This record gives sequence, structure tokens and C-alpha cells, in this order.
Amino acid sequence: MPESRLEYSAATNAGLKRDNNEDTYLCLPERGLWLVADGMGGHEAGEVASAIVRDTLLDQRHKTLTQAIQASHRAVLSAASHGEGAPGMGSTIVALRSQGQEYEVAWVGDSRAYLWTYTPDGGRLERLTRDHSYVQMLLASGAIGEDEVEGHPDKNIITQCLGSHELNQVQVDSVHGQWQRDQWILLCSDGLTDELDDRELARLLFTSRSPRSAVSRLLRAALRSGGRDNITLQLVQSPFSRPSAWHSLWQWVPHITGRRTADLALYGAALVSLLLVLYWVAR
Repeated sequence: MPESRLEYSAATNAGLKRDNNEDTYLCLPERGLWLVADGMGGHEAGEVASAIVRDTLLDQRHKTLTQAIQASHRAVLSAASHGEGAPGMGSTIVALRSQGQEYEVAWVGDSRAYLWTYTPDGGRLERLTRDHSYVQMLLASGAIGEDEVEGHPDKNIITQCLGSHELNQVQVDSVHGQWQRDQWILLCSDGLTDELDDRELARLLFTSRSPRSAVSRLLRAALRSGGRDNITLQLVQSPFSRPSAWHSLWQWVPHITGRRTADLALYGAALVSLLLVLYWVAR
């Protein structure tokens, strides 16, 4: 049976073009709950909306994930009507709930979840969510092809968000699955996926040794690619993945070349050199 708590790592960054960070995230491993929320509505209002979403889900302990997300939609609407934040503020959300060997991912907007499964031949990356966006509607209707999505000028126009005053209820989509060994689930705002395509995400995940190192590498890569928006991401590891002693040791080896053998050789050479220097000084 899987362990009750899952290993995870998370990070958020304002990016290189914005002064404020409207994203937020929540990690509650003791309750098997993680989320990423991407606020919108201008300076301060976006932060307020995403924080309301986070805090509302924190309070909805006995609700289903869909019910909790609907409650967060109502909470954002109520706050705006009472002068908290600003009219028109809103937020996306992507949330993961894990219980035993089962997991559920639910979302509204264009924040995404991916399932990464490690295999020796390069791994497998599967997008679990489907954006609530104008471009996704065009793709579904056949008006554009897959190759036109990433470069489309209206890529960031979303059709659903928490706090939309035009909707009494939002459309909360969800997927369910069973954890397998050597899997991670990635939750992220569009600040990550606007900078890194699925192929680059898969490459970086494959060459990472732990959720912590993967989060660090993904964030750095997104910033190097432009960092045009706030960037938030979380990686949650399957409860069936128990790191070996060698795996734990690998986490302490510095990432230099991105190749384990080369990194270990460089790290070993550095340690040997240090020991020789210490020996020479001690003589």
C-alpha cells in the first residue's frame, strides 16, 4: 500500500517582466491537497482573487473538489461585491487531491496538470487538463490545427475563470486516475507553459532526479526563455515511488552537465581534490 504522505516540491516567481505576482499555491500533504491559482484583474486585484481561491479551498475540508472550487468562485464574487479587491478580478485554478492510490485533478481556466511517467527510453508526458480557452474552442471545432495553437495571437484568452460575474456557476472539469510507480503530477500556471512546450517539459523532467531538482530546473528554464508572466509550479510524486539509497545520494550531486555519469565524475574529482588539499595542508 502507498504511504499516506507524498513527496512534493513547489515554487513561484514573479517572472522578469512583472513587478507583482498574482499567482499562488497551496500544499497540504497531510490532507492530500495541492493547488495552483493564477489571479487576474490588475495590480493587487489578481493577488486578492487567487488568495481567496486558495483560502476557500483550505476551508472546504469536507467538500468534494468540484464543490470546493464552486465555493471559491462564489467567494471571489462576494468579495468583489463588498469592495475587496476590484470588480472584474478572477482566477484560474488547477487542483490535485490524492487519497491512497487514487487521485483527482480538477480545474477551471488555463492552468494545467500533467502526468509524468518515468521510463528508461525518455519517459511519457500526458496532459491531464484541457484549457478553458478561446484557442481550445477553435481547435475543438476544427477551425485551427494543433500546429497553430502555440503561436495563436489569442492564446491567452480564457473562457472560464473563478469570479466571472457572467456565470452563476463555473464549469469545473475533472479527471480521475490511479497512481503508478515512478509517476509525478505537475501543476502549473500558464507562465510556465507559455515559455516551455511539452517536449521541453518532458526533457527536463526526464533528466531530473527528484521533484525538488525538477521544479528548480523547470523554473530556471522558463526564466531563461523570457519569464514574461508569473510562474508557479508544483510536482507531486506517486506514493508508490520510494527512493532508493542511491536516489537519495543523487540529490546531493550538483547539476552541472545534466548527465548523471558526468556530474558524478566531476563531483568525485572535486571531492578528491579537496581531500588532497586538506591532506597537504595538514602535513
